[in-house]
Amino acid sequence: MKKNKAIIVFLVKFFATYFILFGAYSFYLNKTQQKSDVFVCSPITGTVANHVYKVSQMLGYDAEIEQHSGELSIKYILNGDYIARIVEGCTSISVIILFLSFIIAFSGSVLNTVLFGIFGSILIYIVNILRIIAMSVLYRKFPEYQTILHDLVFPAIIYGLTFILWITWVKFYSNLNKQNG
Repeated sequence: MKKNKAIIVFLVKFFATYFILFGAYSFYLNKTQQKSDVFVCSPITGTVANHVYKVSQMLGYDAEIEQHSGELSIKYILNGDYIARIVEGCTSISVIILFLSFIIAFSGSVLNTVLFGIFGSILIYIVNILRIIAMSVLYRKFPEYQTILHDLVFPAIIYGLTFILWITWVKFYSNLNKQNG
């Protein structure tokens, strides 16, 4: 019975956290995106696009970004070619919400949870920026592999990192390790 209680507590904490964070993010998107005569992405999508642009420039690429006039996306132009569009799904926020929900559900001390949550979220965000740039560079060089890169390789990178962070959290910081140790 004790095992079932632990599973139920985990599920309640996970889904409660997930739905609260997801609901807050959805509310934010509804208030900040504009989908009428003029399309305007949310500020977080603009921030991600801006970071992609700046890091691209630092890496020596001739990059540009501009709000797409016909949809909720930001055009990413690399060396003069419109290579990719950055949409809300490219922000890594949904992955960060999933990551945070898991570590809160497998709670550790408040300090560890907060610090690991911040560290993990920043790491996921940085890897996501590099992932967008790498994906775009590879799109340009290997356009025939766009679908495989977008649908398989690059999600594996971001979700693989999240999985490694989860394993690290459970093994070293969560209270689960202390209960079973």
